[in-house]
Amino acid sequence: MRRKKTDQGITLIAAETQVVGDVHFKNQLFVYGHIEGNVIADEEGASVLISEGGSVRGEIRVPSVTINGRVDGDIFGKVRVELADKAAIHGNVYYRLIEMQLGARVEGQLVHAEDLTGEDNVHPLPDRKKDSPS
Repeated sequence: MRRKKTDQGITLIAAETQVVGDVHFKNQLFVYGHIEGNVIADEEGASVLISEGGSVRGEIRVPSVTINGRVDGDIFGKVRVELADKAAIHGNVYYRLIEMQLGARVEGQLVHAEDLTGEDNVHPLPDRKKDSPS
């Protein structure tokens, strides 16, 4: 059964709102406030948008991620990650497709990963100093 657009849910965390704890959602999540916890999509087609004034302190595990605010934690974008010009990421970004605008900042690694189904499929980059011949 195909869902109508009017049946799709949108979850809004408004400015001046703080959520403490993990957020599990379906469809779309718009974050204008602050989340202290992980953000986890409970369906394949879900997306999250972190606005310029919004922030997340925790992991984001959502297929489609758009960020123009602050994230302190790793991001796992199974389908797409878009970093707008005001994005400030303090963590690693694991992505399949990425779009990064001029001005976006990432303090961590950008890791291309074809399969982001679980943590077992994502590994840190090797330390080049250790692996290089002396």
